[in-house]
Amino acid sequence: MPAESAPTLDGAVWELPGRLGLTSDIALLQETISHWACGCDLEVREMVQRQLGGRAKYFRPVTLFACHRSMRAEPPSRSVLLAAAAVEITHNVTLVVDDILDRSRFRRGQLSLHCRFGFLPALMTSGYMTVAAYDLVAEDAYSVRLLAELLQRLGAAECRQWRLRRQPLGVEDWREIAGEDTGSMFEICAGLGTRDRSLRRFGRLLGILYHGCDDVADVRGTAALGGGERDIQDGIVTLPAAMAVRDPETALLFRDGTPSAVAELTRRQVAALPDAEAYLDTIAAEAEKEALAHAAYPARLLDLIRHTRALSHS
Repeated sequence: MPAESAPTLDGAVWELPGRLGLTSDIALLQETISHWACGCDLEVREMVQRQLGGRAKYFRPVTLFACHRSMRAEPPSRSVLLAAAAVEITHNVTLVVDDILDRSRFRRGQLSLHCRFGFLPALMTSGYMTVAAYDLVAEDAYSVRLLAELLQRLGAAECRQWRLRRQPLGVEDWREIAGEDTGSMFEICAGLGTRDRSLRRFGRLLGILYHGCDDVADVRGTAALGGGERDIQDGIVTLPAAMAVRDPETALLFRDGTPSAVAELTRRQVAALPDAEAYLDTIAAEAEKEALAHAAYPARLLDLIRHTRALSHS
């Protein structure tokens, strides 16, 4: 994709609903989530509202609504709206867990849930939110089935990614991992938006693209700050790592978790960024082809791909 056509990061994230003509859909989503949060048990209500009330990107519901509107001229039904709310709540469950595992002190400009309220309350609240997501769509068997598929795939993907840490895997291995980690979330969003399988492969490709752009942006940020990024320290297979370990010496470094090895591996991953960017362009092209082949009104999906592709330049 030509660099001159890529939107800025601000346009790609915070202004995305407006740029895709989905402002009203996201407003209804926010209203739905806010109303649900007000009805939560008093013991967890403050934590739920704090987790869901910050400035969110809504990238996953945006994907869901964009897929819906790429196939139908009418606004999302109540079932689609509730499914979007369930997806956003489920996504926040993963954020609570990620913050605990990564020992992150802040989320969206405020203390992360476990730092503000403690580990046990944060974990119990994440469990409360998980069940609540199913409760929101309890009368919709299709959404329940897809959400169940999502959580099972996410759980298995996280276990696999952790099991494979410090193994110098290649790009195809990375792609399979990304497809089940982030890709499954976006794939399910597509299915929930269209209520069929027509755009699920598009959603998976978009999720892989998002995952890869995030990998690249993380390495860029690490290099700029001069520090060690968590994935590099833990030996997680990212796209820049998969590109870098094609060199046998770098592959050996990937198995070594010492500070000196992490510093050198960071440098080599930075050197691999041009190759990673080129590979992201091929994924974006695949997603575009899928959108054009299967969407009745593909314009929003093409814009969504362009905005996603811009995320690697943060």
